[in-house]
Parts: sequence; structure tokens; C-alpha cells
Amino acid sequence: MYVVKSPLADADLKTVSGALQGALVDLVDLSLVTKQIHWNVVGPRFRSVHLQLDEVVDSARTHSDTVAERASALGVPPDGRAASVASGSGIGTAPAGWIKDTDAVGTMVDALGAVIVRMRERVNATGEADPVSQDIFIGITADLEKHHWMFQAEHA
Repeated sequence: MYVVKSPLADADLKTVSGALQGALVDLVDLSLVTKQIHWNVVGPRFRSVHLQLDEVVDSARTHSDTVAERASALGVPPDGRAASVASGSGIGTAPAGWIKDTDAVGTMVDALGAVIVRMRERVNATGEADPVSQDIFIGITADLEKHHWMFQAEHA
């Protein structure tokens, strides 16, 4: 059932909808993984890492909403259900229990790196099909790369 008619050709819509859905699950999972680490981080740098993690959560949540709304605008129902996120995300799982601040930073370097690689693939995939969605992916990638840089600098 199509409630909203997409302005994109069917082949382009297929490409873009797959990219948007993939980005949505990665961003939802990034917010969940990051929040899990946020709740469990311990160590001498607790406060600064704790606050930095919340910045990533805020970014991921804002971007996931943008991506979901773009999908809806194109007539594609976004799927952020737990099962869809668990089966489609490219991020590893967060460690259970307390996580040392240095390990938390390393985990975030890995998680952000995984999402960035997939986001750059989406930038490339959507350029011809839908420059508007591509522009969204470019902005998200730039923001995630900034967070990635900051965690890498802490991890050095």
C-alpha cells in the first residue's frame, strides 16, 4: 500500500529506500550502543567520556529522525523496530557490564568507524538516484566523522 507517492522512478526509489533503511537501523543502533556505554562507563575520565557519549546519542537520534522522515516523504515506511535494527545494523554489540573509560573510547572509535564506512557507501549509491537523500547522507557523515575524530584523538 502506498500512502505517499514518490517522485522518484521505481529503480531509483529501490536504491534510495534501501540506503535510507540501512542508515536508519545503523543510527538507531548507534544511539543504543552509545547509551549503553554511557550508562556503564567508569574510570578517571568518566565525566568527560560520559558527556561526550551523550553528544553522540543526540546526534544519532536527530539524524535517525531526519532519515526516517526522508523515507516517509518518498513514500517508504521507515522500520526502526528492535528486530529490524538487530538484524540490519553494521555495529558490533556493546560490552556488558561496567566498561573502563579507555575501552569505551575504543568501542566508540570502532562503532563510529563502522557506521561511517556504510554511510559513505550510501553517499555514493544515492548520488544519481536522489541528490536530496545524498545530501542528507553527506551531512550525517560529516557529523559522525567529527565525533569519530574526537574519539580517535582521545584513543591515541
